[in-house]
Amino acid sequence: MKKSLLLFLGFPFAFLFTLAFAIPRSAIAQDHVVAPSDIQKDLAASSSARQKNETQLENFVSSPEAQRAMKSAHLDAGQVKNAIPNLNDEELADLSARAQKAQEDFAAGKLSDRDLIIILIAIVALILIIVAVR
Repeated sequence: MKKSLLLFLGFPFAFLFTLAFAIPRSAIAQDHVVAPSDIQKDLAASSSARQKNETQLENFVSSPEAQRAMKSAHLDAGQVKNAIPNLNDEELADLSARAQKAQEDFAAGKLSDRDLIIILIAIVALILIIVAVR
């Protein structure tokens, strides 16, 4: 009886034991859902976009029109420039797009100096409010 029980349990055990070592580990392991190279590319693109948006917003705030507008509104340009890196990616992209549109409209003659000053003060106020709330 013991021999038959050992044979009955021994063969399946030996088969499973052999099978466990016969299957390559690469077949058992699953691939990552996202390849590390894709993650690296996405991070690089995100970093590049953020840098572009920061530069664009800083250039807008540094323009002579912006300097005059901030001076007339008694705002510190240095404080505004220091606040720009504290914005999150979404806020930075939104404000950068607004600044770019305002510059394009001004260059095309669609906006007057007064309109540009109002838009600039609104953007600067948004930057300062967002940073102050954090």
